[in-house]
Amino acid sequence: MKTSPLHRINSFRCSEQRRGAAAVEFALTAPIFLILILGVVEIGTVLDVSNKLETAVRGGCRLASTDWVTVVPEGVSLNEKIVSDIENYLQAVGVPKEHVVIQIVGAEGDMEGQPFDLNDPDNEHGLFKVSATIPYGNVGTFSSKYMTQRDVSASLVFRSGRVNLFQ
Repeated sequence: MKTSPLHRINSFRCSEQRRGAAAVEFALTAPIFLILILGVVEIGTVLDVSNKLETAVRGGCRLASTDWVTVVPEGVSLNEKIVSDIENYLQAVGVPKEHVVIQIVGAEGDMEGQPFDLNDPDNEHGLFKVSATIPYGNVGTFSSKYMTQRDVSASLVFRSGRVNLFQ
């Protein structure tokens, strides 16, 4: 069975029209998918920084809850050592430490929210909170006017003490 020349022309026109419809559909859906992909990248970046902050804070709290006397150099307070360790860890994993705010405060009673001196014997066995905060603008991949006033932070509450695992 032979196809007529008219049938071939109509078939060619339909495929050209279909290609134009596909281009219009792509032009309408591509920006939506691009925004979704960029949003996923941004959320992943911020969650990664949040996880790094959490790990750094956990390491600092762990130091304060163990027998730190042999670890902290003479002339350096435990609070200074913890802040230094957190900053060094964050720098090593790629978080800009110059924008990080680290606080060590009490977490119970009259000391809640007040600076907590881990070297003070009166504070032994007291609850303290270590927190690290960095502005979103310093870690986000894309600038967003909705997120400029936000921070990425992590904090943990531990009990001060000197647990010696080795005797």
